[in-house]
Amino acid sequence: MSEPADAAPPDSIDAHAHALWARAWTSLSPESATLAMVDWLSHLARSPGKRLQLTKLAIDQAQELSDYLREYAHVGPLKGPAHIEPPILDRRFRDPAWRQWPFSLLHQSFLMTQHWWEAATSDIWGLSRHHQKVVAFTARQWLDIFSPGNLLATNPVALRRTVEEAGMNLVRGMNNLLEDIQRRAAGLPPAGTERFVVGKDVAVTPGKVVLRNPVMELIQYGPATSRVHPEPILVVPAWIMKYYILDLSPSNSLIRYLVAQGYTVFCISWKNPSYAERNFGMDEYMEHGVHAALDAIRAIVPDRKIHATGYCLGGTLLAIAAAAMVRDGQAGRLASLSLFTAQTDFSEPGELGLFIDESQVSLLEAQMAESGYLRADQMVAAFQMLRSYDLLWSRLVEEYLLGERRPMNDLMAWNADATRMPARMHSQYLRRLFLDNDLANGRYPVGDRPVTLSTLDLPTFCVGTVKDHVAPWRSVYKLHHLSPAEITFVLTTGGHNAGIISEPGHPRRQYQIATRPRGGGYVSPDEWAAKVKVHRGSWWEAWAAWLKSRSGAPVKPPALGAAARGYAPLCDAPGLYVKEK
Repeated sequence: MSEPADAAPPDSIDAHAHALWARAWTSLSPESATLAMVDWLSHLARSPGKRLQLTKLAIDQAQELSDYLREYAHVGPLKGPAHIEPPILDRRFRDPAWRQWPFSLLHQSFLMTQHWWEAATSDIWGLSRHHQKVVAFTARQWLDIFSPGNLLATNPVALRRTVEEAGMNLVRGMNNLLEDIQRRAAGLPPAGTERFVVGKDVAVTPGKVVLRNPVMELIQYGPATSRVHPEPILVVPAWIMKYYILDLSPSNSLIRYLVAQGYTVFCISWKNPSYAERNFGMDEYMEHGVHAALDAIRAIVPDRKIHATGYCLGGTLLAIAAAAMVRDGQAGRLASLSLFTAQTDFSEPGELGLFIDESQVSLLEAQMAESGYLRADQMVAAFQMLRSYDLLWSRLVEEYLLGERRPMNDLMAWNADATRMPARMHSQYLRRLFLDNDLANGRYPVGDRPVTLSTLDLPTFCVGTVKDHVAPWRSVYKLHHLSPAEITFVLTTGGHNAGIISEPGHPRRQYQIATRPRGGGYVSPDEWAAKVKVHRGSWWEAWAAWLKSRSGAPVKPPALGAAARGYAPLCDAPGLYVKEK
């Protein structure tokens, strides 16, 4: 029997149903979590030795906790229980008040429970690696909710503050909470961001927008020196962030630093996409982003090779573009390649991979099919979950229980100024890069043909950061497997963003740097880190020296734009796209 003429196609019904399901679960696939839980439980059930091990651990922990409390009772609260080392130390509970009864029992019980679940979700026979990570992550998230530090009644630091201030900290905390609720309801950024206005307080390096198309604006920065190196620099940031993380305050702007070193700097500012851009894919970002920028630079600074620099996924896109240029005989346009926290092999993508499997990607695709893009707050929420204590719980305790607003800085304000992502592009890079790892396996298509990084022969400067949860440095290091080029690798302190914003004079910064010659032998990342010398200070200076050694003698600066060639200045930096909400 045929369907009625006005019946909706099954695919259309399913797409709508899946979109509703995505909204109901805030875009987190319950099927993915359920499959992981079933995999874990079924394999744990068939592992009697592991269960005995966990039982013994629980008994040992109970004995350890009992011994600690017995020692505490023997010494007495007036003689110094704070000097008795608890079985487990954790920075979340470093205040001496946590050593007092009953908070000593509460926080040690919590930490032991956390330790038990870490053991219960690791080293399970037959459990898939992805499911193990999902279950461990889920357990950690649930435990963090019930941390004794999150509640007034079980947080001795908050209770002490409440007594000292006669409850005024709670009054301030309530005011902070109400303000945050009002701002969120009104779609406003967090409190304090108004002190970092784009174009006034941040992103203030002088320059002109010399190209605008539906994908990006290209900014050319004005010279700060009387003469400049002949090779310009093109900066390709990730489209999941606004470019001005590289042009924050004048004191920590990487772009301003490069201009001061005598370089002509160009930077892409991606458009913040809406429903109208829903069908923009990786090919559009390549063609109207990287290649359009290179064409403009070639017209403004003719007959000069370009130092191409990419950050995060912008670096991944740049590596793909460079490989395509080699394939198509255009590699001579580039002088060098610099990649900051940019993965080219996604077989070990770090904790972000927790949110990337077929079920999760399909759920996102269903939701994006209706909205046309991935909302900015969805990406922010994912990053907050990866570092829930640092980015969520500790902030809630400080601002709502202690009544102390964290002082807003330029990096935090930038982080709150998130962007959307077109549905098609987001789906493509999740599938082609994260799920299928096409780039590392030589299957990534540009045009109608695949590209391979094995043909890259450009001098390459590659930066990884020690505490990167988005692009772990060992994953970034995998470029050594893929490219035979001379690679200068830097490992710097800090995280995915803070490690890159590492201006000279920044306190407590250090880095390691070593160069593998073209076609050199393999050194494992851990062996590399163990034997390479540590340098104090900013890696920016090392990069500037590396660029200088591959640049020509300074010449007269080029004009801003080239009207005769179709690249007349359109407006002052930072342009229009970066201000789109």
